[in-house]
Amino acid sequence: MAKHLVVVESPAKAKSINNYLGKDFKVMASYGHVRDLRAKEGAVDPEHDFAMTYEVIDRNKKHVDAIAAELDKAEDLYLATDPDREGEAIAWHLVQLLRERGLLEGKGAYRVVFHEITKAAVQDAVNNPREISEDLVNAQQARRALDYLVGFNLSPLLWKKVRRGLS
Repeated sequence: MAKHLVVVESPAKAKSINNYLGKDFKVMASYGHVRDLRAKEGAVDPEHDFAMTYEVIDRNKKHVDAIAAELDKAEDLYLATDPDREGEAIAWHLVQLLRERGLLEGKGAYRVVFHEITKAAVQDAVNNPREISEDLVNAQQARRALDYLVGFNLSPLLWKKVRRGLS
């Protein structure tokens, strides 16, 4: 049983990184975003401080469940998603989902960032974790909310005036 669970975005990265960390680590992939705004109108509520309502992405539910099952057996969680705002948001969403399931009680959740997949870079990142950056998460959420609000209202107009299917 691995003591430490590491989550990356892609399965190809998981395989490489697993080789660099040793037997105390298990590396799994989230396969990208794990949650998104629900598809129905009202997922972003401008009347209530732009509150956002999320749901697990159907195609990634099985990956979230597999991560949850492994975390249940591990001592802690390292979130090694990409070092951009999308990767930060994936890490944040995953922590939110795992907290809702009660799987992070008594366990550490650490954000690790590396800009190259080399043994030295990966090991250095794991040895120097940080908190999830709320600024990067907020930047991604603001962009996503804007896409949702503008897209929801503008897309039908584009379809009517220009061509169907534009977004």
